[in-house]
Amino acid sequence: MQAAVFKAIGQPLQIEQVADPTPVGRDVVISVGRCGICGSDLHVTEDPSFHLPSGTVLGHEYAGEIVATGSAVEQLRAGDRVAVVPMRSCGRCAECLTGQPAWCVMKRLEGGGYAQYSVADERQCVKLPNSLSMADGAIVEPLAVALHGVKLSGLAPGAKVLVIGAGPIGIATAFWARRLGAGRVAVTAASRRREALAMEVGATCFVDPLENGPEAVTRALGGPPDIVFEAVGKPGLIAHSIAQVRPRGTVVVLGLCASPDTFVPFAAVAKEARIQPSAFWEIRDFEIAIDTLDAGAVAPRHMVTDTVPLGDMAAAFEALRHRTTQCKVLVHP
Repeated sequence: MQAAVFKAIGQPLQIEQVADPTPVGRDVVISVGRCGICGSDLHVTEDPSFHLPSGTVLGHEYAGEIVATGSAVEQLRAGDRVAVVPMRSCGRCAECLTGQPAWCVMKRLEGGGYAQYSVADERQCVKLPNSLSMADGAIVEPLAVALHGVKLSGLAPGAKVLVIGAGPIGIATAFWARRLGAGRVAVTAASRRREALAMEVGATCFVDPLENGPEAVTRALGGPPDIVFEAVGKPGLIAHSIAQVRPRGTVVVLGLCASPDTFVPFAAVAKEARIQPSAFWEIRDFEIAIDTLDAGAVAPRHMVTDTVPLGDMAAAFEALRHRTTQCKVLVHP
């Protein structure tokens, strides 16, 4: 089969022929239908601190059709269409049994979606209803990431919300915040390129990045935000979020920042602000995202701005390292 293979830091992914996966035990082989290119994949392929092994096939936002099953598979069969939870875990501990594989001590984040076929444990697969496309299935993972963050925020009906960042996670966060009862949702970003998209998914206003200070945010929301979602992951943005949030408000850190960062603790202490990191998701987050799309929510689909074949994927991947008009690019193996 063909796959986009990571070779080394500073080198583009290489489209190569690799061995087809074989299912063993509880494994299933999945014919990949669509896979999203995630900003975290860009990070791990340019930052040596992640120690990504040469030969890795990335791609963790994917959906596909099961084409083969291992001898111990019980719940799935060939022909089932699934979204994949990209976390292999033991399946026996309390965390796994309650649908929280991200906190299993044996967890291992797995990709594999940048290929024609991938392999996953059947516990990682969440069935897709026939109403959903493979493109829908590929956005379930980022929707689950954003939903998890919104749930952790303690969002109350009528809350004033600020989302910093208009990438896929920021856009999905605005969608969930509004859907789950926020009164006003402001989005801001480094540019206005995705202002229309933010408004389509549920934002009530877009704060001009040139005026993105507490006063501008307060004017936009009718008061300081109860919750600030940091969905970019660059140094300085936690401090910026603390400056924006109201006293006793909450800052949810969704952005992946692998660089050292600093903020003045007193700025948070003086407000009694809560800083809540958010990582990964629960199985239930995947199920809610699928049910929401199945119920007719179309706004999240607007984040998909392009689809490229696997053969063109390496170039599309490199292009996303720079400022672009794209939001979520999908790969069609």
